[in-house]
Amino acid sequence: MSFPKLIPAFTAQIVIEPPANIGTTARGGTMLFVPFVPNSGSVKSEALYPIQLDAEFVHGADYVRMDPNGENVRLEIHSVGKDKTTGALFRFNYTGTVSLAGAAGKVFRGEPDMATTGFGDAFTHHVFETGNERLFPLQNKVFVGSGRFIIEPGKPIVVEYKISEVTAS
Repeated sequence: MSFPKLIPAFTAQIVIEPPANIGTTARGGTMLFVPFVPNSGSVKSEALYPIQLDAEFVHGADYVRMDPNGENVRLEIHSVGKDKTTGALFRFNYTGTVSLAGAAGKVFRGEPDMATTGFGDAFTHHVFETGNERLFPLQNKVFVGSGRFIIEPGKPIVVEYKISEVTAS
């Protein structure tokens, strides 16, 4: 048996608004609500990926749950994107885990010395849903990603993911 391989598929950039604290829920841990800036950001296919997509996020939100020990957060994202070429809508959801031990932790805590982070603190699993015939095959694939935060003074925070398709080797 061999391990699966990754095929570079998409780069997503999500422009986020400041978080709002929902509080401690029945499921445990503090939950934050982090809305996307509407009609912004992007999901773009890599040049060699067979299913081409150039889309903008119409709507979306991240529900972030802090682990009780404070070492990680759990992501649960629900969003809708719109392909710029065809106008096709698609649902783009993902879950993931972010370590707060490194630079990503400074961003989550809003520390004054936060800066653009490298990839490696955030890992995700992405799911597409759509009725569009051209994008329909995305629903039958498994995608994983690694994320980072882009910090620029005076601008909203951007979360960037490099997303790959998981396939047989």
